[in-house]
Amino acid sequence: MPRLRAGLRQLSLSADAKQEQQLLAYLDLIIAWNRWINLTAVRDPQQMVVGHLLDCLAALPAIDRRCGRNELRVLDVGSGAGLPGAAWAVLRPEWSITCVDAVAKKAGFVRQVAAELGLRRLHAEHARVEALRAAPFDLIVSRAFAALPEFVALTAGLLAADGCWLAMKGRVPHQEISALPATIDVFHVEQLQVPQLDASRCLVWMRPRREQL
Repeated sequence: MPRLRAGLRQLSLSADAKQEQQLLAYLDLIIAWNRWINLTAVRDPQQMVVGHLLDCLAALPAIDRRCGRNELRVLDVGSGAGLPGAAWAVLRPEWSITCVDAVAKKAGFVRQVAAELGLRRLHAEHARVEALRAAPFDLIVSRAFAALPEFVALTAGLLAADGCWLAMKGRVPHQEISALPATIDVFHVEQLQVPQLDASRCLVWMRPRREQL
């Protein structure tokens, strides 16, 4: 699809023909399952390319710069249809990505995506994140889960010692940032430009505050 290819090029993201097909097949699965599970209110495939795929993939260059690409363990909280986790799994197959959602059918959908697209390191858990039992994660991300204080409070026990949180937001959430406890360090807020999307987007990077010596 020209819109997807142009967007990837604008983001300086490389994708081979197989990966482009996987991304489009993922959208096809969302459309098919959306008939009986409420995965998204967006119905137009062209809008889904921008509002789902490119909106999620726009964060990858920033993550690459800050975290690197090799062997990252990523937790996608409140993943729903697998956004951003499933989309990331296509372009970053070397990452181990777990999508967690409290709705069983949505977790089942992500498992089906992983099986049909051959994404062996994409996993799905049906659980409330505060009850999840898993090895620590290098990066914990949320796109449409909760306000920042709740996000970090519910997932603090799952963060690796040198890991960080990444919240994908629209406008910079100044009130949410000011409501964070003093133990949390917001060490970077990064504006994003999503190709073909006329809306504000930003990334809020957080980590536990290091004690001063």
